[in-house]
Amino acid sequence: MGIKERRQRERQARLDAVLGATRDLVRERGFAGATTRSIAERCEFSEATLFHYFKSKDEIFTSLLFEGIDFMARGLDEIQALDVPRRQRLARLWSFFGEVRREHPEYIQVFGYLAHPQATAAVTDEVKAQVVRRTGDNLRRLASFFEDPTSKSDGRLAADLFWAAFVGLMVLRDSRISLGAAAHPTETELEAALGVLLGGMAGRQSQDKDS
Repeated sequence: MGIKERRQRERQARLDAVLGATRDLVRERGFAGATTRSIAERCEFSEATLFHYFKSKDEIFTSLLFEGIDFMARGLDEIQALDVPRRQRLARLWSFFGEVRREHPEYIQVFGYLAHPQATAAVTDEVKAQVVRRTGDNLRRLASFFEDPTSKSDGRLAADLFWAAFVGLMVLRDSRISLGAAAHPTETELEAALGVLLGGMAGRQSQDKDS
């Protein structure tokens, strides 16, 4: 292995270490607790070394965001390729969202982080454009689940409602748990909520053909 290749591998290993530490800290402490100091300490770096690889905390979070976008894209493509009736595909989509939340809660949090006014204040316009393009690609992937080719319907609004319903229910559940109340909605209630959504979104166009 040449010197150049070894340096590239070492650099990638450190980048991976930073993102791995950030994932863990976001899960444990949220975004506010995932400071550059705590990230550096988790990697056993100095902050100066950390800033050699990432210019700011926002840049680290943006890298985590891109990672999450790619993860979601792969999952959406795999589900869309399933040879199953549309209703089953949408049920699998709902389950996939739940799996992402359980296994990669940092991705869900970083998607929500974009809603904060200062979330991308230190991010360049070029990177913002990449975020817009890549999130837009995923939104189009999601919308394709709800489009009816026979009527050329636009699935974007249904996709937005589907995703918003999931996120909203999870915020409700997490809020109640944080307050020491019983978890609501329960897993059974989440399945019932999916039934309500599918009855409104998929029922009119495909209930007959998928039954």
